[in-house]
Amino acid sequence: MVEDMRPADWWSIEILDAEHAVTSADQWRDAYAQTLVESAVTNGAVQWTWFEFAWGVVLEIAFRTESAWSAWRSLPGTRAALDAVPDPVSGLLVHRGHGGASGGYVPRLPRIAPSADRVALPEPAGA
Repeated sequence: MVEDMRPADWWSIEILDAEHAVTSADQWRDAYAQTLVESAVTNGAVQWTWFEFAWGVVLEIAFRTESAWSAWRSLPGTRAALDAVPDPVSGLLVHRGHGGASGGYVPRLPRIAPSADRVALPEPAGA
């Protein structure tokens, strides 16, 4: 039997704190983490990681296929947990790839031109 060697498809669920909310993103994670991870594993998740930030929490989760992700995402328990985030209007981000743990954007500095244009050329003979 040949093992499936496709790379995992990572997804991120970012839960942001809200000033007007009764609960924080940390409290939401404490309430729903076990249910979300257990249902994800039983529905094909191969890896998951929680990250905590000053602005909220991120669940990065990997499935072998997009259809497995979609099936888990449409489960009533998953939908109920995501509906219960502290700010369901603007405090929930769900997207493909790694989330807030990916690091901040740092622009690239201009590169120095190759040094070949700085080499002195020999003087022409007989000048």
